[in-house]
Parts: sequence; C-alpha cells; structure tokens
Amino acid sequence: MLSCGAQHVEHEKSQQEVFQYSLNHIRNAISGPQTGKNKLHSSAADTVNMAETHSLTAAQGRKKWNLPQRGGTEPRKANTDPPDRDTERKLAVPFRGRIPGGMQLGKRIIVIGTVNPHPDRFYIALTCGCGTSREPPPDVALEMCVRFKDRQVLRRACMSGSWGDVDKAVPFFPFIRDQPFKIEIRCEQSRFRVFVDGQQLFYFHHRVTSLKDIDTLWIKGSIIISKLG
Repeated sequence: MLSCGAQHVEHEKSQQEVFQYSLNHIRNAISGPQTGKNKLHSSAADTVNMAETHSLTAAQGRKKWNLPQRGGTEPRKANTDPPDRDTERKLAVPFRGRIPGGMQLGKRIIVIGTVNPHPDRFYIALTCGCGTSREPPPDVALEMCVRFKDRQVLRRACMSGSWGDVDKAVPFFPFIRDQPFKIEIRCEQSRFRVFVDGQQLFYFHHRVTSLKDIDTLWIKGSIIISKLG
C-alpha cells in the first residue's frame, strides 16, 4: 500500500494530466475552426482566381474572334471595285487620240462601242495631226460619217484644207440604236478596208499617201466608246 504522501503525489499528478488533456482539447477546439476558416478563405481565393483566369481567357477568345489576324494562307476576296473611272474619262466622246508610229501597212484600228438610244450621227476620222478641239487638221486621210435619219455611211478625205468627193455606196446599214458595234479599219497598200461586226462595209482608196503622217484618231457624235485597239 502507498503511504499518505505517495497517495497525495499520485493524486496531484492525475489532476495535472486531466488539466493538460482538457487544455489540449480546448486548444484543438479553438485551432480546429480557425484552420477551417483558413481553408475556407484559401478556397474562396482560389475560386476568385479561377474566375478571373476564366474571364481573361474568354475575353482573349472574343478578341481573337472579332478581330481575326490575317495570315498568309487566308483566301483573297474577289475584287469588287468599280470600273476605272480614269479609263472612262479617257474614252469620253468627243475623243482625240494619238496613233503610235502613225499608220502603216497591215495596221488595224478597232473601235468598240454602243450607239446612243436616240442617235443623230457620229464621225470617225484618221487625221494628220491633232487639229483643234473643234476642227480637224487640214489633212484628213479618212472621215466616216454615219447618219441615222437617212441610214447613210458617208466617206471623204481632205487635202490641204480642201474636201474631196463623198463616197456613199454601202451594201447594208449595220448600226442600230442602243446596240453595241465593232468597227475595224485595216490599212492596206492602196486603200483602207472597213469592217463592222466582222463584215466588210466599204473600202476607201488612199488620198494621203504618206501613211506614217496619219497619226491621230478622231471620234465624235452619238456613240459611247468602251474600248479602242
């Protein structure tokens, strides 16, 4: 058996162990909720960070969708630009244009256009020099006048300011109001041959024999020019 002193010591030790256990339990109880709070705070922060990251990624995705970067492999869009207005101005009637190098054997002048809806007449002439804006120069190798009222195709030439006789005969009248046409003037050894839409309309013997001096094309009247060649 233990003595009274030993029993007293053992009792105090037992009370200290109970106190220490109670103290540890209280500490765990206190620290436990604090740790949970920290975990909750950390989880909330992670959730915010993930939301921010998701928003940034989504914003970047929308930016790339709305403003795509053009790479070298992107197919090129068809050109829908309007016709060159500069060219339209150059082909406006009345028209005067240079014939590079003048006329020569085998050379062709091609006029493609459309007759006006309400035509009166039009002129096509090959001249030596430009003349003025209102009148051709003194030497005209060929002037063709197309008159719609009497359906005539008249041809003549001018030498040193003096007009010669008029040729009138044609096998048919090829021009129709508001319809396209193609005129081709071929320079041959002794004459011009003129075709309309592939059919010969007339020939005209040279009055101006120095072909290289025939260097200007004149066009005026009730037509629209779309192409020259």
